[in-house]
Amino acid sequence: MQNFITLEQIDSSAQAIKKQIPNFREPIAGIILGSGLNDLADSVQNAVRISYSDLPNFPVSTVHGHAGRFVIGELEGKPVLVMQGRIHYYEGYTMGQITLPVRVMQRLGIPNLIVTNAAGGVHPDFEPGDVMLITDQLNLMGMSGLNPLMGPNLDEIGTRFPDMSRPYDHEYLALTRKIAKDSGLTLREGIYAGLSGPSFESPADLRFLRLAGADAVGMSTVPEVIIARHGNMRVLGLSGISNKANLDGSTMTTHEEVIEAGRVITPKIEKIIRGVLQNL
Repeated sequence: MQNFITLEQIDSSAQAIKKQIPNFREPIAGIILGSGLNDLADSVQNAVRISYSDLPNFPVSTVHGHAGRFVIGELEGKPVLVMQGRIHYYEGYTMGQITLPVRVMQRLGIPNLIVTNAAGGVHPDFEPGDVMLITDQLNLMGMSGLNPLMGPNLDEIGTRFPDMSRPYDHEYLALTRKIAKDSGLTLREGIYAGLSGPSFESPADLRFLRLAGADAVGMSTVPEVIIARHGNMRVLGLSGISNKANLDGSTMTTHEEVIEAGRVITPKIEKIIRGVLQNL
């Protein structure tokens, strides 16, 4: 299997999207919705929905809770492209395939990425239903050799060795804090650790992550953010805390629990995203 995606493949997917949308306007933001957070896409106005399966070279989401389509239209009067469900490495795809949607956003001229996920709360104070503003990330997948930038560099998009000192945009961090405060929302902050999945973490895994500085853990986001920054997109990241870390092995974690928590988290994240879009 080819482990990388070519510029020609990216452009063919981008052009296929444009062909399905009369009077295409470049979206101001791409929005990736994580597990259990799909409902926000239903709020998009004048929406055109395009299934991933209808696009050339595109992987298809196989996970419950991920609808597997783009929803392109308007939120808060701003043109947006929403991923209603993402693709994960653990589904058997390559790093190039799971980050293809972000590459397509870049070729569509989208300058901003808002990425969301459902995550396990590693910080002892975090509770299910909390929203965490991602301030930095631990690229544990990349440290073990699964960096999405491996392979030929796409010089047309970014440099061979992109800087990752500020993966999450500092102005957007400040804006999100203000929106949360003005809206009366409790906003957690912390570092997101990205693992490959699909198994949930053992108690020893979680204790290790906590010692390494992680506040939340999940199976996505980090590769997407690396690709976004490679193409100089500005990134805002939000984790919905779906379950509390099982540091001593006394409880079990299920995907159903993650989906259910999303129903509580989605209205909070939607309020933040709408506030951000108003200010873009």
